[in-house]
Amino acid sequence: MLDLHAHTTYSDGRLTPSELVEAAAKAGIRALAITDHDTLAGWDEAIAAAATWGIEIVPGVELSTVHRDRSLHILGYYPNPDQLQAPLRERVEGRKRRAQQILDKLAALGYVVQMPFLGEGVAPSRPHIATAMVEAGYVKSSREAFDRFLGDHQPAYVHYEKFSIQEGISLLRSCGAIAIWAHPYLYRGGEIEEVLLELIEAGLQGVEVYHPNHTPSQRQTLEKWCQQYGLLMTGGSDYHGPAEFENQPSNTLNMLQLPMELLSPLKQAVYDLQ
Repeated sequence: MLDLHAHTTYSDGRLTPSELVEAAAKAGIRALAITDHDTLAGWDEAIAAAATWGIEIVPGVELSTVHRDRSLHILGYYPNPDQLQAPLRERVEGRKRRAQQILDKLAALGYVVQMPFLGEGVAPSRPHIATAMVEAGYVKSSREAFDRFLGDHQPAYVHYEKFSIQEGISLLRSCGAIAIWAHPYLYRGGEIEEVLLELIEAGLQGVEVYHPNHTPSQRQTLEKWCQQYGLLMTGGSDYHGPAEFENQPSNTLNMLQLPMELLSPLKQAVYDLQ
């Protein structure tokens, strides 16, 4: 089985790359994509751990773009890291600026929070701030932090810095990556097929069809569109680590039982670009 969407502590995951690889191997995964938000920093550790556990690492990234004033994520697989590292450093700096703006809003509301030291290459995100709020005693869980303060339209929310789908897809493709729309039905900025056509015009090459938040009928619709528009199909758990507390719903590795056959067309697309 394979899982083409997972996060580590280098973005908003709760497992280190080594811990994630071990958990994936024990869950029966033979190929695992490391797709942290706007950073490639977890690759090396994951690849080293994969040699021990005998699984294949698919190098990837989940790029944060903004479309129609809404967050839209694009997965990029097999990018050239030498070409992508410098542009991603600016994306991480943008995340740091956004995090500081969120902290400033929280402080204005009376909730002074210190951002924890995250380490080199880590992309700061709202879950990091939510964890800091829990540790400060302002909320009982990260979920509460999002529901009351950090979620979309809540008082401390700050939009991502402007980075269009055209810029994101162009960046990925210029680095040799395959650009895939992540979890389309989580997007809230318009009709899915209409947005899909805009993404295709911008150079999109595929869609994450199989995702825990997609219903069976939504998956069927996405499969149909991929066939209609000649797009690649991928899928993954969007795993961020074990649940924060007992009985909390959480995605699990290999929960979709996706076959290894999904990886071949992706690799072929990479080969065709070379």
